[in-house]
Amino acid sequence: MATTQLFRGDLQKVIDHLPVVVFEYTFFPQGDRGFTYISPRCFELIGLPADTILEGRLSMGNFIHPDDLASFNAGIEESVVTLKDWCWRGRVMGKDDYLWIETKSTATRMPDGRIVYHGIFSDITETKQLEDKNRLSEVRYRNLIEQLPLGIAIHVGGVIRFANAHAVKLMGAREARELIGEEAIQFVHPDYRSHSLERIRTILQGKPVPPMETKFVRLDGKEIIVESIGHPYTYEGLPAVQVIFSDITERKEAEAGFQKTETLFFELFQNTPLAIVLLNERSEVVKINKGFEDLFGYTFQDLVGRTLTEAIVPTELEREGDEINSTITENKVIRVETVRRRKNGHPVSVIIYGVPVLLRDEKIGIFGLYVDVTERQRVAEELKIRNAELDNFVYKVSHDLRAPLSSMLGLAHLAAMPGNRDDLAGYVRLMGEKAMQLDHFISDVLSHSKNLKMEVTVDRVDLPEIIGKTFSDLSYLAGSDQVRRAVSVEGMEFFSDHWRIGEIFRNLISNAIKYRKLNHDAAVNVKVQVGNDSCQIVVEDNGIGVDPALVPRIFEMFVRASDRSDGSGLGLYIVKNAVDRLGGTIQVESELQVGTRFRITLPNLIPK
Repeated sequence: MATTQLFRGDLQKVIDHLPVVVFEYTFFPQGDRGFTYISPRCFELIGLPADTILEGRLSMGNFIHPDDLASFNAGIEESVVTLKDWCWRGRVMGKDDYLWIETKSTATRMPDGRIVYHGIFSDITETKQLEDKNRLSEVRYRNLIEQLPLGIAIHVGGVIRFANAHAVKLMGAREARELIGEEAIQFVHPDYRSHSLERIRTILQGKPVPPMETKFVRLDGKEIIVESIGHPYTYEGLPAVQVIFSDITERKEAEAGFQKTETLFFELFQNTPLAIVLLNERSEVVKINKGFEDLFGYTFQDLVGRTLTEAIVPTELEREGDEINSTITENKVIRVETVRRRKNGHPVSVIIYGVPVLLRDEKIGIFGLYVDVTERQRVAEELKIRNAELDNFVYKVSHDLRAPLSSMLGLAHLAAMPGNRDDLAGYVRLMGEKAMQLDHFISDVLSHSKNLKMEVTVDRVDLPEIIGKTFSDLSYLAGSDQVRRAVSVEGMEFFSDHWRIGEIFRNLISNAIKYRKLNHDAAVNVKVQVGNDSCQIVVEDNGIGVDPALVPRIFEMFVRASDRSDGSGLGLYIVKNAVDRLGGTIQVESELQVGTRFRITLPNLIPK
């Protein structure tokens, strides 16, 4: 008996020191009910000693918060009927204020009809506050998710369980329930599904995955490009995947449009026949195109980071270059015709267009466009020369045509005069000579015109035949039978313009015959050496030669180098033009009463 009492005493001490309140609550058959036992720790929770509570003078309404009393009564009444374990959470009056308690108890029906509840209740105020805080945080989190301009969806086992408002909108739905319950993978474009499934497996293994661009198919069938990232997530206690995504379709389209524009600009910049350079705000080279490389001979590596003044502006024009830069700095488009310098030091005539590049009215660079006008200037100079020649030509033609015609008319008038007993045959002979002179002049004019207008026609040229035929055709010239000739043609086949080669030999050989020294052993030597690339022609005579003062002008139109000349003055001019048209060069060496030597170099235009 003493041992049992000792055990009960020890057990009571254990119960009294438990961090919970132990109670026994009894429903009596007569209808009464109340605490039949409560541990002393109740004083720490509700401020009432156990004896006061056990007296039964206080009803439960004295302790329980009015808002929680109904749930208390309903729960315990149901438990009395079913004898199920009774658990309840609610607020009860504590020492200073209401506190939250949690009650857990087991119901037992006794043989005498009593229903006894044995249980505990503990203070869960801090736990409840933390739960409320977490619940509030969750509400705020959900509200934040709903307001985010990002699509957020959660799928468990591949089935969508949550989608925020933006995800609903992006996927073409009206409400979230149109997406929830659907297989997530069905919204991924078929081309991306295998990769997406692999990413899901990786995420569920807890491994990170990088953001990726993929393609989704909306409910309406429209395809959108999205940037998405997935994270492992726990949803209602289950492993899940949270997907965060944004629609980048417009951005990708804009990027594609920008890339297309950039490509078009690059192709225009790179392939335009104009020379273009892009400078930064400090006038340093940022980019050049192929046209610039071709025109000036510089590569991008030669110029990057340098100013154009250092590279292509001649020293004497540096001030002009600085003025151009200053004008462009004032955001003005400029146009200047000037001269610049190639990498090899050679000058090139150009028109420069300077165009400022502006961003928000601030200059960030300069486009420089260079138009090569060297050929235009060459043509302009040539046109100037041709106009002068034309004026001279008109004057000389009118004079040289009228002179023999006037002589012929004069002779005809004399022959027709009454009583004239002069030798009429002599008149006829003189008229024939004037007619022949006029014919030679007209022939030279026609040759000159033909040389200017006729395109170069390349064919195999039989040089020995042309030279032989030239001597034969000129046999009508006085003294041609007195000229000793020597012809040497060596080398390979020669390809050029047959007619122009004939004109060159005809004029040079006819001059050698006309301007031979009289009563002297006259000679004409023709030497030709043909190689793979060029043909060297030398025609020399031992005639009267040319006055040194006239040698520089010998190839000009209508220049006569001797007072013995009765020709048109077009012969050597025609030779020079023919050589130029064939892409060759001609040089002359002459000494009075010694002779003249012409050296001609022509390209051998062998067909490729």
